[in-house]
Amino acid sequence: MKIVELDSIHFRRNGKPILRGVSWTIEAGERWAFIGANGSGKTTLLKILTGYEWPTSGSVTVLGKRYGEVDLRELRKTIGWVSTALAQKVPGKDTALEITASGFDASLGLYRELDESQWTRAREALNLVGGSAFAGQSYETLSQGEQQRTLIARSLSNRPAVLVLDEPCAGLDPEARRAFLEDLGKLAVSPEAPTVVFVTHHIE
Repeated sequence: MKIVELDSIHFRRNGKPILRGVSWTIEAGERWAFIGANGSGKTTLLKILTGYEWPTSGSVTVLGKRYGEVDLRELRKTIGWVSTALAQKVPGKDTALEITASGFDASLGLYRELDESQWTRAREALNLVGGSAFAGQSYETLSQGEQQRTLIARSLSNRPAVLVLDEPCAGLDPEARRAFLEDLGKLAVSPEAPTVVFVTHHIE
């Protein structure tokens, strides 16, 4: 099953070409590592994939639904996205569990009451990334590694078809990065794992 289809994507910003003719197909269950230097267009391509940027030309299809013909607010719920840009917008006073639960609506913060089954799924998502010990702590008091785990749990809460991790190790010291990558590797091969796209400029 094709999860993502990007066809001949071109993107220009202020007249400057950022992406030229990018075509990319992601099949269900695949694991992608996406490597490139800062400023090479990685994040722009991801924003197009997740519907936060619109290509200058070309088409984007996710789960068989073509952008421009579908409600993006609903479709985004099937795409887990973790990035430093997202981390800067998270409500710092919210607990790790509350931030995880906000993933059900792909929102930043909770804006409605959740039922007990959703809270249970949020706890399960946080447990998957080793976050049960800090579930009740506010996001702003967590270490960078714990914050990253929380954002991944948020992206997993709605059981997405694809998980996009944009530089998830940014800001982590070498030991925190090693521990984080070990846990991420375990998650990637677990039965609950979605299709994964891991974006980085660290070759290791």
